[in-house]
Amino acid sequence: MATMLDRKAQINMTPMIDILLVLIIIFMVITPLTSTGLRTLVPQPASASLEQPAPARDIVITVGPDGTVRLNREPVKVTELRRRLTLLFRTATDHVVFVRGEKGLEFRAVAEVLDIASGAGLNRVALMTE
Repeated sequence: MATMLDRKAQINMTPMIDILLVLIIIFMVITPLTSTGLRTLVPQPASASLEQPAPARDIVITVGPDGTVRLNREPVKVTELRRRLTLLFRTATDHVVFVRGEKGLEFRAVAEVLDIASGAGLNRVALMTE
């Protein structure tokens, strides 16, 4: 009887390892192997029968280093800029006004043009870098 008390119960690990291997194989088969990426559209060539898009009606205001202001390459006095912008954007206020400052210009002149554009009721004013 002493030999029965000396024996300890041990867990047989072989069936547990078999069950784990079967579960791993099942999960590998169940998971989809198809790779998914981002959905993209490939640009198509334009056909000749389509109408040409209307030219952009965005306005570019250029402030020169000497303080001159050009509205789409047309010289404009700073005092008349608000009136011209109001006339240009009376019907459609959803266009963007781009303000570009030449090199060697203090930001004060660009800020003045930005203030005039926002004072004319334009809420989409952006700065151009080059």
